[in-house]
Amino acid sequence: MPQPASTPGAEPYPGARLGVPADGPGSVASWGRRILALVIDWIASLLVASALFGSGVWGQGAAAWAPMGVFLVEAAVLTALVGGSFGQLALRLAVVRLDGRPVNLLQALARTALICLVVPPLVFNRDNRGLHDLAVGTITLRR
Repeated sequence: MPQPASTPGAEPYPGARLGVPADGPGSVASWGRRILALVIDWIASLLVASALFGSGVWGQGAAAWAPMGVFLVEAAVLTALVGGSFGQLALRLAVVRLDGRPVNLLQALARTALICLVVPPLVFNRDNRGLHDLAVGTITLRR
């Protein structure tokens, strides 16, 4: 079967222009793994919030925002300390800065707050870096 002609200047895979491998450890994380990590994080946040604040987190009202607060703190702190949220760690994903320095707490907090807004992760470039990653100079890779 013939391969489609490549467009001049087109990159062969996400992250190629950043120098990351096409697959395996160090490659750009797939959307499937990222979404599954987010689902894991959200379930964990719901469970922690319900343990801390009661069953009101499953309904309406102010308590229903508690899981979002738990997620914000969990993802920001773990990303700054160990390079990823609980779900990302479980799926062997890492959030790293493009300049090689560690992600600090302020950057992790800004990145996670943008994720909480929902839209920034949905707008992304050819390297699969959403607006939340572009804002703080990070990328999500496979470990």
